[in-house]
Formats: sequence, structure tokens, C-alpha cells
Amino acid sequence: MCKLVLVGYMGSGKSVLAKKLAEKLNISFVELDDLIEEKAKMTIKTIFSDKGELYFRKLEHQLFLEKMESNESFVLSTGGGTPCYFNNHEVLKQTDSVSIYLKASIDTLYSRLKNQRESRPLLAQLGEGELREFIAKHLFERSYFYNQAKHIVVVDDKSIDDIVKEIEKFLL
Repeated sequence: MCKLVLVGYMGSGKSVLAKKLAEKLNISFVELDDLIEEKAKMTIKTIFSDKGELYFRKLEHQLFLEKMESNESFVLSTGGGTPCYFNNHEVLKQTDSVSIYLKASIDTLYSRLKNQRESRPLLAQLGEGELREFIAKHLFERSYFYNQAKHIVVVDDKSIDDIVKEIEKFLL
């Protein structure tokens, strides 16, 4: 059984890399945000606006635990905040899972996120000038939780294929 969990800030490449890894390993790809939207029967953006972040985080925690307690093999792409709430970071230490922090610099994250603000609830209200500062502050606050992952892979200036090869080494 292989439970591979990717964590990191939004824009670090979790979804793209999880899909690629799942395909390469021939196991299921799971997007935690998709599980949340399916369960709530609404989009993440609507959950944040109608129910609030606390509701979202509770649902996220519940579905994260359910997935991690399952007896399936999968590659899980978590949300950027998943490890930071309800002690989810402790779940990353489970012996039957491999967790990887996709570490990206502020510059890399800024360049990836500056044109995606509308589709990201936590960024939607920020002006372009505020974005870099927000990312830096958030990354600082969340780094402790991200660093609880078993492995760290720096993603700056690397191709998807190079990152996949680096992650595969942890699975041997």
C-alpha cells in the first residue's frame, strides 16, 4: 500500500505533481478540495463565502482523516492550509504514509499566483501589491506545519519530470 501526501503552499504544484505521480505509480489521484466540494455540494469559493473558513477547515479535517485511515493506495494533493489546522500535521507522521513538502520560494509562488487571485478565496481580495507580502507572511506562519512532512523537495526552477524523479527516490 502506498499513501503519498503532497503538502505545500498554494501554487507549489501539488495538484499537477500528484496527478503525474499517480499516473506513473498507477494508483489513484485524490484532490482533497474535490472531496470537500463533493461532500458539501458546493465550490470551495462558495463554502468560504457562505459557510466561512471554520466550516471549511472542519470538513477538510474530517475528509483528510477518512482518506488517511483508508486501506487504499493513493497520491493525495492537500490544500495549502490542510497541515496547519486540527493537528493534521501530526497525521503526516503516520508510518504508513509518505508525506512530501513541496517547498517553493516567495518569488516562485508570487509569479504563479499573481494571475490566479480570483479563483483562490484567500487571495481574491488582495491587490497585486499586497500579494507578495501576504504570501511571505502566510508562508512564515505555515512553515512549521509544512516542515512536519517526512521529506522536503524544493520545486523552484525544476521541471515537473525532475521533481517526480526526486519524489520517486523516497518511495524505494
